[in-house]
Amino acid sequence: MPTETLDRIMKIAERPPIVMVKGAGSWLWDRDGTRYLDFVQGWAVNCLGHSPRVVLDALAAQGAQLMNCSPAYYNEPMAKLATRLAEASGLDQVFLCNSGAEANEGAIKLARKWGARHRTGAFEIITMEHAFHGRTLATMSASGKPGWGTLFEPKVPGFRKVPLGDLDAVARAIDERTVAVMLEPIQGEAGVFEAGDDFLRELRALTRRHDMLLILDEIQTGIGRTGRLFGYEHAGIDPDIMTLGKGLGAGVPLAALLASAGASCFEYGDQGGTFNGNPLMAAVGCAVMEAVGRKEFLATVAANGSYLAERLRALSANLGHGEVRGRGLLLALELRGLDAKKVASTALDRGLLINAPRPDSLRFMPALNVSLDEIDQMMALLRASLPGR
Repeated sequence: MPTETLDRIMKIAERPPIVMVKGAGSWLWDRDGTRYLDFVQGWAVNCLGHSPRVVLDALAAQGAQLMNCSPAYYNEPMAKLATRLAEASGLDQVFLCNSGAEANEGAIKLARKWGARHRTGAFEIITMEHAFHGRTLATMSASGKPGWGTLFEPKVPGFRKVPLGDLDAVARAIDERTVAVMLEPIQGEAGVFEAGDDFLRELRALTRRHDMLLILDEIQTGIGRTGRLFGYEHAGIDPDIMTLGKGLGAGVPLAALLASAGASCFEYGDQGGTFNGNPLMAAVGCAVMEAVGRKEFLATVAANGSYLAERLRALSANLGHGEVRGRGLLLALELRGLDAKKVASTALDRGLLINAPRPDSLRFMPALNVSLDEIDQMMALLRASLPGR
């Protein structure tokens, strides 16, 4: 591929000068034939690895039958996936869309609609510092990502930020304009920081006492990433609204907005989208839910996550680094005295793809069906990428 073709791509991300051409399972190949062990997987998107057979089969079978009939009509995969998601989550209504940001944008709109209808116009949503909810104007406004405060002004108003895990701060932020609290069970883009099961339970009780909605952004934690189908299951709570994305499509653009019967108040024309609920993507979602939703699959995710965490803790203790954070196969390693971005670059040169969400942390998001042998190979490459002490 000539260099000039890459120059036509908008510079919205700092990318290394390699071009990926093939993926299989936990591995990627560039156009020069170099192989990489992928522990990023599209930022936790490829839950079944690269080009999994179950997704390829679903695409081929549905593509030969019906790809898109417009969201003006029902289609069978749309209905099937909505039913699967509703039954698995305990929520009642499902809106299928294309990305996590779109799902979160819909959640914000739904909460404001509910506030207008049931809370005399309440519209403010309490969100968390360092949260990441997407890159639309509303989801950027809801996010607490450092450096975003002055981007693309004016922002969408109506979001109050509090520290993650601080229930008193949430309580102090509530007033007559507050309609909901929105958060991630684990802040992935911030560096893999857990909200905590106790905090989620207390927050659920607080929102109920104030007749407010609880919105959980499970874009990164949902679809088995934490060893449960949904991250909130660890806390034993039920949200009013939940958003899904990333792993739901296992590599194809698919996301979902789910709501309880009481919170679901959209009317005709309030929400939509040209490709939303199209049968091709919905068929993939059904196949993914079937694969990931099995108890034995989720048990293996939890076991492999524990194994990876133990290996990372041992490495950290040996080299004098910091804590290992996260749950299941969404983990981070805190580094001491090293630039995480430089470590990730060194790892790339050795054939390992890992992510540095902050200057002092590495993030690990392998395929949910990663093998123990691949975890061991990753640890060897990671150790070779870290200077000894």
